[in-house]
Amino acid sequence: MAINVKRVYEPAAKADGYRVLVDRLWPRGLKKEAVPLDLWAKELAPSTALRQWFGHEPSRWEGFRHRYATELDAQAELWRPLAERSARHTVTLLYGARDEEHNNAVVLKAYLENWLHTHGPR
Repeated sequence: MAINVKRVYEPAAKADGYRVLVDRLWPRGLKKEAVPLDLWAKELAPSTALRQWFGHEPSRWEGFRHRYATELDAQAELWRPLAERSARHTVTLLYGARDEEHNNAVVLKAYLENWLHTHGPR
């Protein structure tokens, strides 16, 4: 089906399908009971060290993408069920960052789509 990326602060929509927050830290200013989620997959977020190194600095984007992909390579048991779900249903990856182009959900989406393209659902 599809993998979408959306800021967690945007209103939920039926078209979102399966909603997954992919940040390690809960987004500022939001109450947990006020956010419609199917899953908070904080273990899929970049490590604390990588997140702090990146600091949403666009000049570090390429390095961040590469390092985060390396972290994901070592965690297939965590992301593969999400990739397989997205082959059959719409999945929306939610993130809290202000930067819509340079955030972990964008990298995770590309990573999952690449895996699906090369391996297909199992």
